[in-house]
Amino acid sequence: MITFVPNLRISEAAALLGVSDDTVRRWIEQGRLPAVQDAGRMAIDGRELAAFAQKLAESPDPGTTTAASARNRLRGIVTRVVKDGVMAQVELQAGPFRVVSLMSREAADELELEPGVIAVASIKSTHVVVEIPES
Repeated sequence: MITFVPNLRISEAAALLGVSDDTVRRWIEQGRLPAVQDAGRMAIDGRELAAFAQKLAESPDPGTTTAASARNRLRGIVTRVVKDGVMAQVELQAGPFRVVSLMSREAADELELEPGVIAVASIKSTHVVVEIPES
């Protein structure tokens, strides 16, 4: 099966990266993001954008831990904590990513999680859904 990888318009690339069109244009001008000509206008190869997005997503070192099995670790800031008698919902903003975690209230209390606290979300999943949006 041959997979078609599209060239993306500047606005599409900006939306996928969570930045403005002007930011994408500046990255192109600075040589950080390669562009191609597509039907007379500037575009970005989908594979190039994917590689660039991966570089942008590299988060800073979360600090020292003894060991972990999770491979996806996102350092961010707690933006919201909702607790009831047994459970807590904790929201973390890690760069452009919003991570929501459900944990015991006891765990949230022990970690002293509240808005403004810096935390690391370690994500390990056996089930990840990937979808292709309509063009």
